[in-house]
Amino acid sequence: MQQDPAPLSRHLRVRRERALTVLEFRGDIDIAAAVELTPLLDAVTERPGPHVVIDLRPVDFFDCSGLRLLTRVRLRVRERGGEVHLVCTHPLTLRVLRITGVAAVMPPRPSVEAVLGRLPEAASDCP
Repeated sequence: MQQDPAPLSRHLRVRRERALTVLEFRGDIDIAAAVELTPLLDAVTERPGPHVVIDLRPVDFFDCSGLRLLTRVRLRVRERGGEVHLVCTHPLTLRVLRITGVAAVMPPRPSVEAVLGRLPEAASDCP
């Protein structure tokens, strides 16, 4: 039986799922959370060529600080030759993502499994 790793903070849990690094945001993602999360996200996205999924399903509140975190992660990952995928199902968060245009550059998927299904075979089979 696989155990979930301990969260890096009360707002972030990081896990590997096949070839993906899943960044699971949790709770209220506001300015206080952003201050805490920025150095953690920078460390996680440091390596070249990362394939990252940002999972917003456990988020209770999401404001412009959360949008800045998403764009920061996307910029860092793309600079290193990687890809970022977004998972979100909360109607209010989806609305914010659509209104701000974030959904156009990182189309939200309903689950990590849906992201895995869209990856090329070679990328989804990596350990």
